[in-house]
Amino acid sequence: MRLYIQALSRSDLSIALPFMTLTPLFLLVTSPIIVGEYPTPLDVLGIIIIVVGSYSLNLKEKRNGYLAPFKGLLKQQGSKLMLTAAVINSIKSNIDKVGVQNSSPIFWAIVMNTFLATGMGVIMLYKSKIKLNQIPKNLVSIVPIGFFQAGVILCQMTALEMTFVSNIIAVKRMSVLISVILGCLIFKEPGIQERAVGAAIMVLGVLLISLSGH
Repeated sequence: MRLYIQALSRSDLSIALPFMTLTPLFLLVTSPIIVGEYPTPLDVLGIIIIVVGSYSLNLKEKRNGYLAPFKGLLKQQGSKLMLTAAVINSIKSNIDKVGVQNSSPIFWAIVMNTFLATGMGVIMLYKSKIKLNQIPKNLVSIVPIGFFQAGVILCQMTALEMTFVSNIIAVKRMSVLISVILGCLIFKEPGIQERAVGAAIMVLGVLLISLSGH
């Protein structure tokens, strides 16, 4: 999480964020090693299609070209941090699977996030002590975000009991598509038409994964 935030602060969103969409691809390597999951060829194809669609949705600056994020790796620290975060996330997702298998979705979600919250709390107190007064002022926004995040984590941990890690994380990338749709409907953001192709690609990928039978 810290690498993710640092990446966003050091690089343009449209340059750094696409690297997080590569996590499912890394899972195709880490999942067989850590949890012994070998996706079917149909799963692999679906994951690749979702990654391609999600990657294209994140590229808001089309004039810079689809290779702009990879070019940014050579000169932007934020891009390197985000790529590192994607690799770490592919390992963490498999650890979550192991944790869920040896306990339960609720127990593992509580233990994992208590550990993360404690660690991040220590960092926050060390790095941002003078900004703690912002928390009471923004409780109305923070509390609902916390409840929604808890729901996301619980759903993900429950899903890990049912199918492959790589499939879960790939489908989770559909949140990018939902964010684009909500951005256009609520905030009147432009670009829905040019992103329709990317959205269709992602839906096709999810359909292929669902047909794989896992």
